[in-house]
Amino acid sequence: MKLFASATAIIAGALISTAAMAEDMIIGVSWSNFQEERWKTDEAAIKAALDAAGATYISADAQSSSAKQLSDIESLIAQGADALIILAQDASAVGPAVQMASDEGIGVVAYDRLIEDSRAFYLTFDNVEVGRMQARAVLEAQPKGNYVMIKGSPTDPNADFLRGGQQEVLQKAIDKGDITIVGEAYTDGWVPANAQRNMEQILTANDNKVDAVVASNDGTAGGVVAALTAQGMEGIPVSGQDGDHAALNRVALGTQTVSVWKDARDLGKAAAKIAVQMAEGKGLAQIDSSHQWTSPAGTKMHARFLKPIPITQDNLNLVVDAKWINKEAVCAGATIDYCK
Repeated sequence: MKLFASATAIIAGALISTAAMAEDMIIGVSWSNFQEERWKTDEAAIKAALDAAGATYISADAQSSSAKQLSDIESLIAQGADALIILAQDASAVGPAVQMASDEGIGVVAYDRLIEDSRAFYLTFDNVEVGRMQARAVLEAQPKGNYVMIKGSPTDPNADFLRGGQQEVLQKAIDKGDITIVGEAYTDGWVPANAQRNMEQILTANDNKVDAVVASNDGTAGGVVAALTAQGMEGIPVSGQDGDHAALNRVALGTQTVSVWKDARDLGKAAAKIAVQMAEGKGLAQIDSSHQWTSPAGTKMHARFLKPIPITQDNLNLVVDAKWINKEAVCAGATIDYCK
């Protein structure tokens, strides 16, 4: 009986100690910016998961400045962060921040965007597959003609992952001569206004002879659609990603063909859990669902990739059923069967 009581006391003490550790745990999040609608959704998911774990959330917004992001991360470390989640503004410029964290024994989650450092855990969706999904949807809608490629930010490795996936799908049609790429441009900072300006310039250079646009996210797609609408060309196939509410409405309206949905709630929850495990002292190989991955540059990393879903007019119900968006918001102004 005494042995049982002692064992019970030890277990209870361990549970109390673990709970106390979680309550003392601080997770710092460095955001590149809050320009995209989706980051607020990611943040809410991270906060909810950390609250459930009893950990404290602290954060900083780099406001699209790689220099500010470095000072932000230094500040998060000074505030006692036990692990960091970093959405890199500039994948190459953020390197010193990883070094700072490593020097202090603080784990780093490279959130959604690759940080080329084996000491960081890379968590994202399969962005090459996102690119494939975008190109497949546009190609199905417009199998021939003049294509424009509106890429993401040149400082974000995801832009090239997406572009690689898009090319894989389009290459056969290009080789056959069915498709001609008549314009291609990076979008500085993923800013929709920059995408719109790039699209306007490409339309002018081609006398508006454009049949489809592969845009790399919903923000850039919004800029593209604005440029097309100004020329009376709305309705030609345009891709995007993120499941932004405005983009999903454009899908219902027919001005955007596809938005590849990456449920940011799942990504945020996963990041929080990984950060907590790091703060508890787990090594990268011990992180749940961790697997080894080699970057295009040859860096061996531990990573986890979530699965995206392409959303078109045929399956808009998925985002509504998942309570990502309500049907009224999706269907505003739309007349497709799903919205009747």
